[in-house]
Amino acid sequence: MTKQHLNRKPAKWGRTLLAAAIALSCLPLQTAVHAEEPEDTVRVGLFLNLGSTYKQTTSKITLTPEIAAAVGLKTDGGYVKWFSTSAGGVTLFALDGPKVKVGESSDLQTVSSLAGKLKSGADKLSVYKIVRNGKDVYQMYAGPYSNDKAAADAAVRLAGSTSVNSVVGLSPKATGTFSLSGGSYSTLNAASSALQKVLDAGFDGAVAVSNDSGGKAVYSLKIGEETSAAAVDSLKTAVSSRLGGMPLSTASFAPSASAVIRSDATSDLTAGTAAALYLLTLGEQDRIWIDGTPESRIRVEERSKRSYRGDLEIGIYGSQLYLVNELPMEQYLYSVVGSEVSSSWPAESLKAQAVAARSYATVQTRATTKFKVADVVDSTLSQAYGGVGSESKPVNAAVDATAGEILKQNGKPVEALFSSNAGGMTSDPTEVWNSGGSELFSSVPSDSDRAAAANLKKWYHVALANGKIGYVREDNVADKGLDATGFRKMTVTAQNTKVRPLPQIQSSVSELSKMNPGEEALVLEVVSESSTYEWIRGPYTSAQLLASLKGRTTTKLPASIQTIQVSQRGPSGRVTELKINGTKVDVKYPDMFRTALNGLPSTLFDVVSADAYNAISSAKVSKNSTSGPLKFGASAPSNLLSRSLASIGTSTAEVSSGTGFFFVGRGNGHGLGLSQWGAKGLADAGETYPEILLHYYNNVELTKD
Repeated sequence: MTKQHLNRKPAKWGRTLLAAAIALSCLPLQTAVHAEEPEDTVRVGLFLNLGSTYKQTTSKITLTPEIAAAVGLKTDGGYVKWFSTSAGGVTLFALDGPKVKVGESSDLQTVSSLAGKLKSGADKLSVYKIVRNGKDVYQMYAGPYSNDKAAADAAVRLAGSTSVNSVVGLSPKATGTFSLSGGSYSTLNAASSALQKVLDAGFDGAVAVSNDSGGKAVYSLKIGEETSAAAVDSLKTAVSSRLGGMPLSTASFAPSASAVIRSDATSDLTAGTAAALYLLTLGEQDRIWIDGTPESRIRVEERSKRSYRGDLEIGIYGSQLYLVNELPMEQYLYSVVGSEVSSSWPAESLKAQAVAARSYATVQTRATTKFKVADVVDSTLSQAYGGVGSESKPVNAAVDATAGEILKQNGKPVEALFSSNAGGMTSDPTEVWNSGGSELFSSVPSDSDRAAAANLKKWYHVALANGKIGYVREDNVADKGLDATGFRKMTVTAQNTKVRPLPQIQSSVSELSKMNPGEEALVLEVVSESSTYEWIRGPYTSAQLLASLKGRTTTKLPASIQTIQVSQRGPSGRVTELKINGTKVDVKYPDMFRTALNGLPSTLFDVVSADAYNAISSAKVSKNSTSGPLKFGASAPSNLLSRSLASIGTSTAEVSSGTGFFFVGRGNGHGLGLSQWGAKGLADAGETYPEILLHYYNNVELTKD
């Protein structure tokens, strides 16, 4: 088959729109494809603790499968099924470890009250439900703790707790790994029957599942949880006197991988409803495997109750549980595309996103990534992935229509990075990383990014009579035009109209003031609503910026910030160097300025002082007039365009302020490769997905099996 390439040289900042239009017109209307062997599966990390590389953890994993699912132990040597979950049944997994048994009670209200009192401290309770002689009993445990000493210290702490002492009969005691073995059983029912005898005799115990020496699942009866061998010997004497026929052994109980089975009632201390809990002991190479299918779903409560296709794997990394979702590439993309962009967008933009996401994921599945046990994670650190809840018919159809298609360069899949909005011009690699050298990315026009601002409201930037400066959305404004003094005035059309600190609705940010009809304010300017295309952030005080910069720069920070200067920009106009009080601020890579400056959407920005400035009336002022300039608002660049976003990416003047700084900018994300909003805009204009892709990536070919 033939291969069609686009050999485009990097675009330079300052090319005319005509040149950009000519470049677009040179794109082929159709891109030839050839066979490519698809990757079968993707491993998505939902919970991982990799230290500074990635840390998103959970102490418990709660699964609810749509259909019955097999659960077993998977090692490099193979897989052994341990048990099956029921369809719609809740199953919990957590790491076992040193704990404190606080005590037990048959009074659920008492247990619930104590759990509520301890929930905000370091010794939160887990409540396990057992039956003793036909009566429900609730056992209270605190932990697990990092080691035996921590558990022992916690036992002392809990023994002195007023809340614990208010409940009669509680005697906190650290648990240990010394236990009696009450025999092995081939079925869970047989082991559970033996356990019930132990519980009815007044002893503590649980059933554990593991592999026997022949590689088959076996259920073992574990009696007691003592902290010494001497205590186990005493326990053995007591159990023998009450249960003489039971086989007892003090041999080491703990296999390399096991799950102690408990009935956990922690989440429902009102009715006492319990779910199966598996307390895991695992080696580094041991994994718990939950069989799913590409069609069925398994819900994960701790992941915002999201449901996932495919299989799940639980293991240990970074001393904590990890959870990985493994599923076919195309089903993974159903969720990724639906999580990254709106399903209401044109089909061609959805297809372009599908190919870019598939290309990116293909590179990750063929390399050893920083996520160690997973190819990608479910956040935008890789690609957003929200499970089946992010799927839709239009998105799935776009993925299916491009099935197996990826972008390649020089015969290899490309890591097709993308961002939300390039702000009118995509990034050059030198503006994101410390160096360039990429043949895939360059700064190219992306005027279609304006699609993100289409149909958004305008906002009036106003000065109130009380001296406050803020924004009111245009649909709440009655524009009164120029008054006799030459100043533009406005009022509002509804009671208690909010005056907001920025031109956007922020539910978590309080309004600056409120206006009522008849109250007038001075109009400073009319600006666009902040969006992914253009935005305003701030004002940030010196203290706020210094706190954000701390730990993100090797530069010695001053006691206060008097001036900020964008001292260098890259090909697209993005900030690549910044000076504070005349000193260069060093960061690991230019794109890090986004996080270093209080989480700015992009590095395509200018800096504006929050100090007061003068506004001049448009009316002619006579020599004898007593009226003069009015001082208000945030100061503007020298052209007095204020925060109108009219010249983003061009100013390099030093900006001084004694009160704080605004940042005005365009774009959202690093800006490399495909711009998602730009792709939508191009699709709205009739571009096909191959044309969209070839616009944003250099020297690539589209391949298909």
